[in-house]
Amino acid sequence: MVVEFLDFECEVCGAVYPVMEELRGEYDGEVTFAVRYFPLPGHFNSGNAAVAVETAAQQGAFEAMYQRMFETQSEWGEGRESEADRFRGYAQELGLDMAVYDAGVADPATLARVEQDFQAGVALGVDRTPTIFVDGERLELSQESDIETAIQAALAE
Repeated sequence: MVVEFLDFECEVCGAVYPVMEELRGEYDGEVTFAVRYFPLPGHFNSGNAAVAVETAAQQGAFEAMYQRMFETQSEWGEGRESEADRFRGYAQELGLDMAVYDAGVADPATLARVEQDFQAGVALGVDRTPTIFVDGERLELSQESDIETAIQAALAE
């Protein structure tokens, strides 16, 4: 199992995103990939982005919203004003039920779900993003190929 703690506003996470997508495709059916929210406090919109993705997930659109966040990161990342309206626009473009989306964003349980991932990361010693675990072992990434190397080693065991 591959678990990635990520922040949708993190530029390194954005750079690793296509690598993870490629690996998910390549190891489909062999390896389970899981995403955990880890919005860093220094990123103004990372919490809003995580709530938007989690709310989309409640309507079965996790993948689509997750991809939209990384594909548009350069347009909204590093801003100092709320991008919640932009994220709501993404939900509309994806065809989500907007009454359900708005209720999900406003529901404290949605934020609690994001916070649950964050606290789980803290408990595991996560202090930066992306932080990736393969079969419970934290990777120390020096290059993108380290992820696939770790996956191959885990599959060989």
